[in-house]
Amino acid sequence: MRAFGFLSFGHYGPVPGSRVRTAGDMLRQTIELAEGADEIGVNGAYVRVHHFARQAASPIPLLTAMAARTERIEVGTGVIDMRYENPLYLAEEAAALDLIADGRIALGVSRGSPETALRGYEAFGYTGSADPRGADLARDKFERFIQAIDGEGLVDSDPQMAPPGRLAIEPRSPGLRDRIWWGAGSRDTAEWVGRQGLNLMSSTLLTEATGQPFHELQREQIERFRAAYREAGHTGAPRVSVSRSVFPLVSEQDEMFFGARGRDGQDQVGIIDGLRSTFGKTYADTPDRLIDQLRADEAVMAADTLMLTIPNQLGPEYNLHVLQAFAEHVAPALGWQPNTEGPVEGYAV
Repeated sequence: MRAFGFLSFGHYGPVPGSRVRTAGDMLRQTIELAEGADEIGVNGAYVRVHHFARQAASPIPLLTAMAARTERIEVGTGVIDMRYENPLYLAEEAAALDLIADGRIALGVSRGSPETALRGYEAFGYTGSADPRGADLARDKFERFIQAIDGEGLVDSDPQMAPPGRLAIEPRSPGLRDRIWWGAGSRDTAEWVGRQGLNLMSSTLLTEATGQPFHELQREQIERFRAAYREAGHTGAPRVSVSRSVFPLVSEQDEMFFGARGRDGQDQVGIIDGLRSTFGKTYADTPDRLIDQLRADEAVMAADTLMLTIPNQLGPEYNLHVLQAFAEHVAPALGWQPNTEGPVEGYAV
């Protein structure tokens, strides 16, 4: 592990105890959290994307504000659901964001996680999927998105307005493709990501259950990704991130919120999206014990970036406390390099 960031689900609503009552609260607090994390030396500020729910939905305006108010921290998504996107408009937005952020983005995309809406992407006007989960739609749109950010000509010019030829989208940002990630929920998908030459974003959920501990299953996923990347002839150092719920217990408030639940945390197996899946556990303990536990987590140590899933409903002050505690007491022992040391690099394959 070289870097860590926070991953916010962007929950909001008039729920007892929540400090994020409205969408405006959520947006402003996420920007505030990114600013504070940037000063601590945290490497990344990432947001989840969901539709038809009281969570973060359209991420580009939020990420743009975060990038404009920070200096070093990487901003990104985990992940944008391609089923809901116009791939060419997203390509324009992504290029504009990348230019404003001066390349400090990690744009995670994929088919997306299960939504509260039944085939909600069809309400956005995107129909024709033969897959009940829309995976074919997401892959087709992603292919078009990559063509666009690569600068391919996508439409004939109007001879009355421009010289003959094919027109590409504008603006374009050099090297943007190197900052695109695919969120993979299985080992097979991770191999596909490697063949595409993309970065890999893995979460605390895999849509597989083999009986192995979660971290071993995920470490195998990472190994398959890197092998496929290498065998496809790609060179360089692709990025890999994993996400975990990690809480250093350094105060009575930490103990009250997460102590009992975290110390008893175990992997779980359940059904999500119709698939038998393995869910990673929550880590909550004293810093010295957390260091030992995370060193033993094979996927955390195999990835270059650890995303800490945060309880954004508790407000930016408490979440900055969590990030500060992790930066001071845990991350240095895992190999962390603060954002003051420059952009994060993946491990060469």
